[in-house]
Amino acid sequence: MSFKDQIIQGIPASLPPKKLRSPEISHAPKRKEILSPEEKKLALINALRYFPKAWHRDLVGEFTEELTKYGRIYMYRFMPDYRMYARAISEYPGNSEKAKAIMLMIQNNLDPAVAQHPEELITYGGNGAVFQNWAQYLLTMKYLAEMTEEQTLHMYSGHPMGLFPSSPLSPRVIVTNGMMIPNYSKPDDWEKYNALGVTQYGQMTAGSYMYIGPQGIVHGTTITVMNAFRKKLGSGISPKGKIFLTAGLGGMSGAQPKAGNIAGCITICAEVNPSAAKKRHEQGWVDELITDMDQLIQRVHKAKNQEEVVSIAFLGNIVDVWERFDEENIFVELGSDQTSLHNPWAGGYYPVGLSFEESNLLMAENPEAFKEKVQESLRRQASAINRHTAKGTYFFDYGNAFLLEASRAGAAVMAENEIDFRYPSYVQDILGPMCFDYGFGPFRWVCTSGKSEDLRKTDQIAAQVLKEIMKESPASIQQQMQDNITWIEEAEKNRLVVGSQARILYADAEGRAKIAAAFNDAIANGEISAPIVLGRDHHDVSGTDSPYRETSNIYDGSKFTADMAIHNVIGDSFRGATWVSIHNGGGVGWGEVMNGGFGMVLDGSKQAEINLNSTLFYDVNNGIARRAWARNSGSLEAIQREMDRTPELKVTLPNLVDEDILKGLG
Repeated sequence: MSFKDQIIQGIPASLPPKKLRSPEISHAPKRKEILSPEEKKLALINALRYFPKAWHRDLVGEFTEELTKYGRIYMYRFMPDYRMYARAISEYPGNSEKAKAIMLMIQNNLDPAVAQHPEELITYGGNGAVFQNWAQYLLTMKYLAEMTEEQTLHMYSGHPMGLFPSSPLSPRVIVTNGMMIPNYSKPDDWEKYNALGVTQYGQMTAGSYMYIGPQGIVHGTTITVMNAFRKKLGSGISPKGKIFLTAGLGGMSGAQPKAGNIAGCITICAEVNPSAAKKRHEQGWVDELITDMDQLIQRVHKAKNQEEVVSIAFLGNIVDVWERFDEENIFVELGSDQTSLHNPWAGGYYPVGLSFEESNLLMAENPEAFKEKVQESLRRQASAINRHTAKGTYFFDYGNAFLLEASRAGAAVMAENEIDFRYPSYVQDILGPMCFDYGFGPFRWVCTSGKSEDLRKTDQIAAQVLKEIMKESPASIQQQMQDNITWIEEAEKNRLVVGSQARILYADAEGRAKIAAAFNDAIANGEISAPIVLGRDHHDVSGTDSPYRETSNIYDGSKFTADMAIHNVIGDSFRGATWVSIHNGGGVGWGEVMNGGFGMVLDGSKQAEINLNSTLFYDVNNGIARRAWARNSGSLEAIQREMDRTPELKVTLPNLVDEDILKGLG
């Protein structure tokens, strides 16, 4: 049966043979035992409802085994036989080019070269899922192949609820992930309701089909590392021979060594999962792989002495590295951590003193003991970091909930007021005031032709647009503009593509709209051979409400509200987005953040031009307006500039209060 026929078929007409998991790829750890006997029966009933009744006796034992062995029902038997990757848009069946583009994006998220645990449908972050099981994948692809421009597919946490009549101006897909009643949004609630098969953790861009591999975070990481060195060293001083020490090479964290190379420093990144470290090394995202601590010490001394630009993956625990570097008095200029601490008890963080295999076993068999080990490890790591910062290391939280979970473990990470953390979030110190407040964020696009020459053309167009904009840009964003021009001009040389022909670029509302319009024109006149998908990371100006990351530099007390993300998705949905998504959970954890995102297909049409201008303008300025109301100085400047440029925009601005009138109060 051809690829197109398999897509159109959906759930197979006859029961396929049982399949085994591939031993060649990384798999999700076994999830904790959390369901009661009655709830296990309910999980089985929920899974079996996807299939004809005649198959239930054959499948019930198999699904029981999966639930017992892995803690989830993934339905491995129904994994497709075809290779999973982003094909050219012309290879997908369907009645809607937009639906075909979404199929391409889904398959890219599940490509083994891109995804962390592809056979468990997890893209990154340990639990960031596109779907809960393979039946949902098969049905979704079938619906997309059948869809017309007058239907919308509604996705309930991975489950395709169905095609509903709409209009050509409506989104083609509406995605929600993990939308829980607030009192049911604790970590164990995710474990329970995900095991039941009724919700999932969509992460930030996995469950919205907008992940583009580690490149998706490289640009933001590069900006962060470059500016962290500027803060530490001063402007104009090279980071060559200076150390950036961090952890994590799976999924998004795999971007760190590549970003360090682009920033021009020595990057040392610890990773406990051998397959993740080897995968990044084979892909060229990290230069060297070292398994012995003594060898690492020698290599670092050599790199510092020779002022190298090099990235090193250390196959081992980051706690050992922090402690040994302290003993050896190796000075670390820059330190952070990007392990998946939003998911600390289910594979996001591995404790020191146990091997990767021992940790996975303990995690499944004795979750309370595993939790104790993790918290002990966090206390040790924080203690070692404190010793380094006392010597002058600049440490920042990378929005992965490291400080949050360390504080919950009783580590010495609190400031003197016992309210704030002693170390800043990278958003508080860098991305917030420098980027988000001015509207700069991770704009991204995918060339659906799959052709590298189309991607190269988009790079050239984007660079030219930015250069024209920069001529009129205010002084406050000149450095940002130049960093982004340099990034896009060197993007191909830096070999950023994994999976689809995609690119990411930090840009503001003006930049995004002008770049997108130029792409649309190039598609219309044949310079680019097929439609382009536009999107962004949810880690952006207005898509995400997250008090410990994206909105951590909001100081008016509203950082614990989630109005912005909800307005973002609703506002984008009727302004021309091809699909929209809203998620509970993301980089800092289930119940800790709300993420809103969108995707848009440019096809060279006049309607696409209208859509891109309307959607991109609102998508960015919604966030700038909220940040301006919070009295963020950069946003006050940016939104006033936008109102001057766009008379139809009228935003409520704050009246600033002089501090002296508050003296003696409270």
